[in-house]
Amino acid sequence: MKAKVSIIMGSTSDLPVMEKACKLLDDLQVPFEVNALSAHRTPDAVEQFARTAEERGIQVIIAGAGMAAALPGVIAASTTLPVIGVPIKGMLDGLDAMLSIIQMPPGIPVATVGVNGAQNAAILAVEMLALSDEELALRLKTYKSSLKEKIEKANRELAEVKYTYKTN
Repeated sequence: MKAKVSIIMGSTSDLPVMEKACKLLDDLQVPFEVNALSAHRTPDAVEQFARTAEERGIQVIIAGAGMAAALPGVIAASTTLPVIGVPIKGMLDGLDAMLSIIQMPPGIPVATVGVNGAQNAAILAVEMLALSDEELALRLKTYKSSLKEKIEKANRELAEVKYTYKTN
């Protein structure tokens, strides 16, 4: 089994956020790899990772980073693969990381999800892969349908909660 998605983070301290992407990819049966590399502490390794990702079979890269959040942009500068940036909440509630990731120069795009939005990054990666994989597209549709069912169930449960002045 060869990885199609690569999840990379600047430090293993980002794993509690990024593991949500791992879980979703695992649930949808998408082969993935996980690595920790730092744009500032291991810049040569990051560049090597990005330059060789496509030849290793990677089709989408999800890169989580906090604070200066250079990792997604550094990766995007060294590959033509789609890169999805996940700003990690740290200082300034993740605003610093988000701004670092979304302010990319022309020609070096990084798709960006919300702060700590690793699960959405994985969904976006699956949506990209599903364009050329009918079986994955079906699993994705099933997953998205389950989201609707969860909300409908929650609403039914809320209807059973009683308060003196509740009208529904």
